[in-house]
Amino acid sequence: MAPGEDDGSSEGIRSQSTSHHENDDTLAALAADAPASSAQHDAPQPPAMSTGVAASQSSALEGFSRPSLSRLSTDNAPRVRFSTDIERHGPLPQPRPTTATSAIGDAAHRGKEAGPKNRPGTPELSINTREIIAEGSSAPGQDPIRSPSYTSPPPPRSARSPLSPTNRNRGYSLRSALFRRNVHGHVQSPGSSIELEETSGSSTRGVHSGRVGGADVPNSTGKNEDATITVSPAHVAFTETSSDSSKKLGKGPIALSNYDTWLQNKEKGSGYIQQAKSFGIKAKKFILRIKDVPPSKDGRHIDLNPSRKEPLIDQRTNQPYITNWIRSTRYSAWNFVPRQLIAQFSKLANFYFLCISILQMIPGLSTTGTYTTLAPLLVFVAIAIAKEGYDDLRRYRLDKAENNREAKVLRAHKMADNELGDVDQSSTATGQLNWEIIKWQDLNVGDIVKLERDDAAPADLALLHTSGENNVAFVETMALDGETNLKSKQTTASMAKSIHGQADILSSDAQFVVEDPNQDLYSFEGKVTVNGKTAPLTLNEIIFRGSILRNTPDAVGMVIYSGEECRIRMNAIKNPRIKAPALQTLVNRIVILIVVFVIFLSIFNAVAYRIWRRNEDDMFYLGGESVAGFPSFTAFVIMFNTMIPLSLYVSLEIVKVFQMYFLHIDIDMYDPVSDTPCEPRTSTINEELGQISYIFSDKTGTLTDNSMKFRKLSVAGAAWLHDADLQENQKTKLIHKKRKKGKQPVRKSMRSAKDVQSPLEPSTPAVEATDPIEGAADETQWKSSARPAKSQRELRTQDMLRYIQRRPHTPFSKKARMFLLSLALCHTCLPEVQEDGKTHFMASSPDELALVQAAQDMGFLLINRDVHKITLKIMPTGADTEAVTETYEILDVIEFSSKRKRMSIIVRFPDRRICVLCKGADSIVMQRLKMATLANKKMVEIERRANKRKSMEAQHAIARMSEQLERKSSVGGRKSFTQNSRASVSLGRSSIGRPSFGGLSRRSITGRSSSQPVRDVDQWLRERENDYYDIESINESLPIQTPRQSSVGLGRLSVAFSEARSSLQMEEMEEMVDENVAADESAVIERCFQHVNDFATEGLRTLLYGYRFLGEDEYATWKKAHLDATTSLVDRARRIEESGDMIEQELELCAATAIEDKLQKGVPEAIDKLRRANIKMWMLTGDKRETAINIGYSCRLIKEYSTVTVLDHETGEVEQSMGAAVLAINSGTVPHAVVVIDGQTLAQISEIEPLKLLFYDLAIQANSVICCRASPAQKASLVKNIRKRVKKSITLAIGDGANDIAMIQEAHVGIGITGKEGLQAARTSDYSIAQFRFLTKLLLVHGRWNYLRTCKYTVGTFWKEMVFYLTQALYQRSVGYTGTSLYEPWSLTTFNTLFTSLAVIFMGIFEKDLSASTLLAVPELYTKGQCNGGFNFKVYLGWMFMASAEAMVIYYCMLGLYGQALFSEDNSIFALGSITFTACVVLINTKMQLIETHSKTTTNLVALIISIGGWFLWNIILAAGYPADSAIYYVRGAFFTRWGQSLTWWLTLILILASVHVFELAASSLRAALFPTDEDVFQALEKDPDVKRRFEEASAEELQAGWDRETKMREEDVKQVVDGLRAKEEEQREGVVREMLRQRGQGREEGRDTIGEEMGGEEINRILSRGFGRVREE
Repeated sequence: MAPGEDDGSSEGIRSQSTSHHENDDTLAALAADAPASSAQHDAPQPPAMSTGVAASQSSALEGFSRPSLSRLSTDNAPRVRFSTDIERHGPLPQPRPTTATSAIGDAAHRGKEAGPKNRPGTPELSINTREIIAEGSSAPGQDPIRSPSYTSPPPPRSARSPLSPTNRNRGYSLRSALFRRNVHGHVQSPGSSIELEETSGSSTRGVHSGRVGGADVPNSTGKNEDATITVSPAHVAFTETSSDSSKKLGKGPIALSNYDTWLQNKEKGSGYIQQAKSFGIKAKKFILRIKDVPPSKDGRHIDLNPSRKEPLIDQRTNQPYITNWIRSTRYSAWNFVPRQLIAQFSKLANFYFLCISILQMIPGLSTTGTYTTLAPLLVFVAIAIAKEGYDDLRRYRLDKAENNREAKVLRAHKMADNELGDVDQSSTATGQLNWEIIKWQDLNVGDIVKLERDDAAPADLALLHTSGENNVAFVETMALDGETNLKSKQTTASMAKSIHGQADILSSDAQFVVEDPNQDLYSFEGKVTVNGKTAPLTLNEIIFRGSILRNTPDAVGMVIYSGEECRIRMNAIKNPRIKAPALQTLVNRIVILIVVFVIFLSIFNAVAYRIWRRNEDDMFYLGGESVAGFPSFTAFVIMFNTMIPLSLYVSLEIVKVFQMYFLHIDIDMYDPVSDTPCEPRTSTINEELGQISYIFSDKTGTLTDNSMKFRKLSVAGAAWLHDADLQENQKTKLIHKKRKKGKQPVRKSMRSAKDVQSPLEPSTPAVEATDPIEGAADETQWKSSARPAKSQRELRTQDMLRYIQRRPHTPFSKKARMFLLSLALCHTCLPEVQEDGKTHFMASSPDELALVQAAQDMGFLLINRDVHKITLKIMPTGADTEAVTETYEILDVIEFSSKRKRMSIIVRFPDRRICVLCKGADSIVMQRLKMATLANKKMVEIERRANKRKSMEAQHAIARMSEQLERKSSVGGRKSFTQNSRASVSLGRSSIGRPSFGGLSRRSITGRSSSQPVRDVDQWLRERENDYYDIESINESLPIQTPRQSSVGLGRLSVAFSEARSSLQMEEMEEMVDENVAADESAVIERCFQHVNDFATEGLRTLLYGYRFLGEDEYATWKKAHLDATTSLVDRARRIEESGDMIEQELELCAATAIEDKLQKGVPEAIDKLRRANIKMWMLTGDKRETAINIGYSCRLIKEYSTVTVLDHETGEVEQSMGAAVLAINSGTVPHAVVVIDGQTLAQISEIEPLKLLFYDLAIQANSVICCRASPAQKASLVKNIRKRVKKSITLAIGDGANDIAMIQEAHVGIGITGKEGLQAARTSDYSIAQFRFLTKLLLVHGRWNYLRTCKYTVGTFWKEMVFYLTQALYQRSVGYTGTSLYEPWSLTTFNTLFTSLAVIFMGIFEKDLSASTLLAVPELYTKGQCNGGFNFKVYLGWMFMASAEAMVIYYCMLGLYGQALFSEDNSIFALGSITFTACVVLINTKMQLIETHSKTTTNLVALIISIGGWFLWNIILAAGYPADSAIYYVRGAFFTRWGQSLTWWLTLILILASVHVFELAASSLRAALFPTDEDVFQALEKDPDVKRRFEEASAEELQAGWDRETKMREEDVKQVVDGLRAKEEEQREGVVREMLRQRGQGREEGRDTIGEEMGGEEINRILSRGFGRVREE
């Protein structure tokens, strides 16, 4: 079974989270809708395949036809637009919907119609210009064609060609759609065909899938191998957003009526629940003082008046507009204490102790003192409150720092009349410019703010003036939507005419009307009236708070929204919830259970006392001492109250603080580049790091590195790799941690026939291999993160340049040079020469910057650019030769837009030729090629081959899943390992989301000659590590795979199949490129689009370049039309697009490029391991769909065989797509399901309850979800819905920008990335890390450790209290249930504090059930926390059974062997209690530190010595200092003279301890033998050095830093030892010399001339010269 998939076990997290989605009623309702949908779309049901491939290999949407493969722009929401270039329609009556179907239709209709209903608070922005009438009317009974953009007459070439994907979605839409509809239909149904539609234009035709002219075209061929292509003419309008592809939600031909009816029936009778929820919302608003502000009548009116003194009044509240002060703290001064008291006493243990404290304070009831519970409770609660207060104080300080930032505000004053005479009337007579510096918090609506370069906008601004070129300002909105592209902002035409300079602001008469504050970041409605002329306001004129001014000298804007009404603050969570661990809920239930037990125990003892009281009259010493029933009951409650110890939470805080410390000091989660360690900011939810089941991740800055790199290109039929930016030196791993490849395990009959050869598995049964020599291989080889097993066969661009230099006049060289020119000319970048002489570029997007830098790397350097010319410095014959400067005249630039998806530049070459250069999305540029028909045909063939490969991959994935389900074991499930069942650790159960880890014989694991476990572990890990397949068998014989076909015919290996090399030999130059192919346009197109498909598969962002040379007359004619369009006052944008489309026709194919959006290091590998840990990952981004899908492939969220369901409100049939996908997933025929949705579609779905429920049904069952164009509020809403809908799920949100704060606060666990977008997310997060890859160790290692530590600490605490206090309860039978304590009061008070606290605290801090390398190598072990395997009612009851049994053994052994012994030195209460107390202390410490702790270190010994030794020391202190007049407990001197010297007492203690330890070990052994756990197996495997080394190899990437530090420390230790030995040796030599010199001096005094009598002078000199040279006499 594939990793991450559910096997149907009860312990799998998916079965728990989605079981309520898979009930028969839901599926029956969806299934009832599916046939109707299929019938209406004429989609034949595919028959079963003989090869066993189920219908799962096709898409979940196979039965549904899409209207078009073209995608509309999702930049603007489907709402009312108020501009002159939008078609308007009158309002239509909107009946109230009664069903989901009608509701869907109505919501779509409202979004489609222009003007029926505006958003509340939207101003009436209608502009009376001229009526725009549709050019055609619909026939009776047909809906009129309505489009949000103006419909123009058809141009020479259609912009719509569905089978030539109008929006490739980075290669997605065409490949995926054909895969779903055509290929599988072709494979499964011989009668299916692919139909093509004509594309208008010169003699070329396009392609269209589905029907032509509303009728099906029958298949004209009976072949099964080739698809039928039927071409028929069709008249297609120019606009890309045609009516066929602009269907909204609910406008499809079918609605899910059965599902709708089922939901309505299900919701009947829930009126009381809805009323309760409504009441709760109202109560929350009342308590938190949340007031609903009514919408304004016609928007917010703001006059441009720099001299305003009084603040503007908000007509909604009749109060001044709120200030610009913001607050992100959780508490305020007035609600901090109440909210914290509620939070602290929501822990039932605290509430329980509060009740006990109240009872203790009642005089005469307590037997243990008055304040013994209340005092420590208040101290603990005060500490917890202070900790939360300190955390919130840090947030307050951050808010204060932002509020106190400075901004420049225009302050003008009216001049007096006597001053006006001296001022020229043409100047600023109304006032003077005075830019005052004030704090951000002091800004008000209507203030004029000046931004300089790299300044952040302090509030939402309407742009008034900018000093940028063409009055354009560029802003970076990374903090809002995560996008790195710069967005252009420009004032309206009327405003630009009125304000030429900053001084004109004083005299300008402008009135702004804007919509009420809302959360929408992707659209804006408003209008501005300047000198009586009204113009619409859109996003192009608005700068939101958090945006940063880039590449612009300065800009001036007016504040329209301030403070909490800014867009970014509207998307923030105003009252973030107080996070509490999910384990606390279970603990609360256990506490309730214990409270009930204590109450029943107290009632039982009180009743028993009432019965026993009859005997009091016979006892003279108890006469008249009877106690009433309630005081007796209360006394027992107080006696047994510490069964829930107060130390449970006090000690737990100590444990969690140390857990935080270990997170902080982990070197493996330290980033040396940014000098950032892991920073935990809370200890409350440490254990939830080990229970994560959903991860919601941002894209930019979290998964990606905010860096684009030009990676590949295809020109003239050859693909080239550009790796100039890759580092030459790669970090080498430690030798002792590297894998030593010896003979690989023999695998003959054990391999399944269904398995294909894994790229990393040995191809022969036994292979001898040695480690490669470090540095011998070329380490700059680039690997695709999406397909790491695929070898890169492209040549390098430096080789291409050498080829061009040596053969400059060949067809290939000419095309390559034309491409390099296009790369250097077709852009909008501006060069900047730095002080060091290097040229940097200012670009509006990182894509353009990567392209221009690649041109620079290849010798085409942009050195200057102005409005009319571009200057290039070209290296014609290499970098070492003299550069040539060429100047190109810029004639026109047709800029990129999200609707056009392309940009063009018209330049005049130095030879006076005019050329139009165009670059854009491959699907868009392909339609405008001169050979578009051939390109479409070739693309269909390429997609057919690619889809066959994808079908095989899907088939293999499903077969592998089925095979893993059939296997009884995955590691060593062979007969040789299960023969000795008694000695085996059998795992023939479903434990971690897959069948099992296998039955591993302990003998085979620990045996000296057994190597089978190593081979089984290695095989098992390989199957899960290599979850990608590279099936190339389909394409092996295709000529397009090799640049030179001749070399195939000669049997020689093509150069393209060899690895990329840094240099080529002279004789290889001619074979580098096939010039025959370069001259053949058909072959070039085929290979180019094959390369584009390959690039897209590798997760790269593709672009096509085209060009065409123009004649002077043609250009002059077009220029006139374009000039008219640019100067038009009506429909300017549309007319500019039309004129651009006129010139962008009949293009020659230039080349294709592939840009890598670089992922952070280790992201794909981290996601793979998290997926294996059964963690579902969602990517929520503000970027566009194409980019999101691209990154999805790169980081392996989307696999090659994935079924991708795109939900787009603009294409329609959203409900059908979701219903079909749910059915396909539940049928088990989809190997990997991914849902892609955009923010606007999500917004429309959220408005319709049935559709919303269906969407979350689909999203929860899918393997991954990608949400693009999502606002911060939508991100938080998705997290919140999953958190509430999926029971027992723990969510984690991770991001790095301010737009991620909302979802970080909403998730159970919030992780902040300290990245390039700033520290906003990190400051508000629970934990912060520097790189996404650190998440693997944070969750899989520390998270699991912390979870198990906390679980063991909690259940261990409950266990020790039960053991100890049950002996107290058992003793009551011997004292007539009078409440007499078995234990001395002072000892009883210190039991939890001094003698048993370290046992559980040390286990909660230091316990490691498995090593870090094992947990990282086997992420499947993480699922124990997801299914609450560490602590649940079953575990609790098991421990309580052991506690009860052990308490009875201890008490009755004490009573029988010592208490009732005939001969004993001391059988007083203190002696009996001491033996019981001692047995409990020893048992608790030995069990927790020796039996239950796996990783035994010196800390275990320390805990045992301190706890057990401390108890005996305590007895010595008591015996020496206890008062002698104690009437109940004879303590003084007892340890020295009475029971301390009793042999019977010590023998009884030894027998008791032996009994309980034997019982404990027997129970543990029996459990391991009959019910072994995954930990048992892998603890045994870790003892094998070879297996442990295999685990270390699999986890080397995550643990390398720690190993490096250990090696460095060892090296330093060795160095210190060596230095010490050298110093000691030198000291010894110096001592020898001193002694010799002393003897020599004595010899001279005695008349001797030499030193020593037995040694000659030469011998002495020889000895001394070895260390210090020869010794000279002076």
